[in-house]
Amino acid sequence: MARTTVQLRRRSLKFYALHTDESLTTTYWENGRYIPDELDRINYILRDFRANEVKPIDPALLDLLTRIQHRLGTNEAFQVISGYRSPVTNAMLHANSEGVAVHSLHLEGKAIDICVPGRSLAQLRGAALAQQAGGVGYYPKSNFVHVDTGRVRFW
Repeated sequence: MARTTVQLRRRSLKFYALHTDESLTTTYWENGRYIPDELDRINYILRDFRANEVKPIDPALLDLLTRIQHRLGTNEAFQVISGYRSPVTNAMLHANSEGVAVHSLHLEGKAIDICVPGRSLAQLRGAALAQQAGGVGYYPKSNFVHVDTGRVRFW
């Protein structure tokens, strides 16, 4: 199955950061280009809130989220559990959880842990898997789906 391509003149996303109670609605791509100021706003809301460190988020991850949103047929905000993680935060989480990789793509701004209001985790996982565009982790006990722009794989 080929990856679903969403051809839009504008690409917009909504985020709600669960740990910081921050929201963002943004159009990050328009007229054939990414909008630097909007990417900066996304980088900030998806920062490592524990260390208050900001790192650029892979625009391919944003495009993947746009395709997932389209597949789900929703405009609800992605509820964010974790975006970028600093090395210190990732090491701390790895020490306390079997599910956190030592070399997590969160360290590179290429991964996000999310849920979507009005859609089940199974629906979110299915929409992400349908993209065949990176990693998809299913964590029903923790109430999120992990999505990344690494190699295609799932767990």
